[in-house]
Amino acid sequence: MHLIQQIIFIICLGIAIYLFARKTGEIRRNIKLGRDEDLNDNPAQRWRNVLLLALGQKKMFKRPIPAILHFFVYAGFLLINIEVLEILIDGVFGTERVFQSTLGGFYNVVIGFFEILAVLTLVAVISFLVRRNVMKVRRLAMPELDGFPKRDANMILYIEIVLMTMLLIMNSAEGAIRVQEGTGNGFLISGLLTPLFSGVSIKTLLIVQRVCWWGHILGILAFLNYLPYSKHFHIILAFPNAYYLRLRPQGEMANMKEIQNEVLYMMHPELAPAATGEQPAHQRFGAKDVMDLSWKNLLDAYSCTECGRCTASCPANITGKKLSPRKIMMDTRDRLEEVGRNINANKSFVEDGKTLVHDYISVEELRACTTCQACVEACPVGIEPLSIINQLRRYLIMEESNAPQEWNMMSGNIENNMAPWKFSPDDRDKWAEELTAQS
Repeated sequence: MHLIQQIIFIICLGIAIYLFARKTGEIRRNIKLGRDEDLNDNPAQRWRNVLLLALGQKKMFKRPIPAILHFFVYAGFLLINIEVLEILIDGVFGTERVFQSTLGGFYNVVIGFFEILAVLTLVAVISFLVRRNVMKVRRLAMPELDGFPKRDANMILYIEIVLMTMLLIMNSAEGAIRVQEGTGNGFLISGLLTPLFSGVSIKTLLIVQRVCWWGHILGILAFLNYLPYSKHFHIILAFPNAYYLRLRPQGEMANMKEIQNEVLYMMHPELAPAATGEQPAHQRFGAKDVMDLSWKNLLDAYSCTECGRCTASCPANITGKKLSPRKIMMDTRDRLEEVGRNINANKSFVEDGKTLVHDYISVEELRACTTCQACVEACPVGIEPLSIINQLRRYLIMEESNAPQEWNMMSGNIENNMAPWKFSPDDRDKWAEELTAQS
């Protein structure tokens, strides 16, 4: 019987790993559709960002209560995986509690600690469900979360409750078996539930224990394959996203070298390269679709936790404007997923008549941004919605001439007069001459 269970377990494990690897491979391919961007400088600072932001949850603690609750879930996810590792080894090799013989009496202490984390995780998860569905905290009940995003958030919380409950019941049943056999007591937390199984036969307890064991591990494998379709993929992507943070000053905006050269050649025509018979391919100014963004922008989109801290900090959104930085990231990810499905169906991308700007993100949203950097500062995993907004706005202005009249007048003045004002270069110094004459 053990051999049959081992074979079934190995088959389930193999299928789960294959499906997870295939989907994560698609996500990696989608991210690489973006433009190149070199973010490999200063590795010491980058590893520091990983430790502080991804592992240490530094930015989360700007709001202590949600941060503490999130830390319970996060710590539980990381540390309880040690027990999951034991279950995987037991499943593959047909052993039972393989770490117990190695750790001896300390094993019960470790399992007790994991059970405390499981209880804290349950408390945190139930609190999150209340915040989302009963209290309806504003940033967790905004229009962009209607439909799948809301179901997704709740689904993960329900899964966490089921997994933690199965873990505790599994340990409780095993503890009850030990008590009846006289071989020991229950574990720290689950032992409190052991009296509930008094009078239950060992045969029935074994069935309960095995059902919960299988339910727990199969639930984890299902959870693993749900992650790439969910916002909770940030559990994995938060680490590379923190490593590849842009290290330039936060308020510094990236310029396009091609635009800088155009201005330079206008100011100094002698520096312009000699004309040749071949016309270079036109490089799009700004971003019209996801392929025009950098791979880091696309990694940001997949790393978004949909927590809404960016939108809650956005002055445009607070004052009733249509802009929501969280929606910008969600729309980018949705469009990228659509492009990915297009590639899956056609082997390469086939024009579908859609673009990120206009079809997913409106001009009204983009114009509402004040470029204040509040969204970037607020994001707990270092996402930059402003980078995407700036590139989309650059495309609207430089490729479509789609800007408010005041912006177009200023741009026209810069182009014609080399300054934002409607004065020719020869006339701009006259005010100084008049001041000199008056003095």
